[in-house]
Amino acid sequence: QVQLVESGGGLVQAGGSLRLSCAASGRTFSSYAMAWFRQAPGKAREFVATVTRSGATTYYADSVKGRFTISRFNAKNTVYLQMNSLIPEDTAVYYCAAGARAQVETTAQCDYWGQGTQVTVSS
Repeated sequence: QVQLVESGGGLVQAGGSLRLSCAASGRTFSSYAMAWFRQAPGKAREFVATVTRSGATTYYADSVKGRFTISRFNAKNTVYLQMNSLIPEDTAVYYCAAGARAQVETTAQCDYWGQGTQVTVSS
């Protein structure tokens, strides 16, 4: 069992930055690929970024590539999402997720979810 708790969301102006954190419980954090998804009102949950178990490899949605950076610190059971050059279209609830596989890029591949943190980007 893995519990995930996100933090770091908030209100920011367009062009600004935020860093989201996701703290995981349990001793097997390094066994899980980690990912961030987001869901805007009236839209389906979408993939944002993923990092492999070791942290060596990352993948991003085209919409955030070059602006967002995912990283993990296994010694602290934490995964981060650094978001720069934010635009209003980034407004959504952001979810941290864990999957017991090499990498996760779809909701079906995720075994555990956090409760989400709201990110609002004003124009």
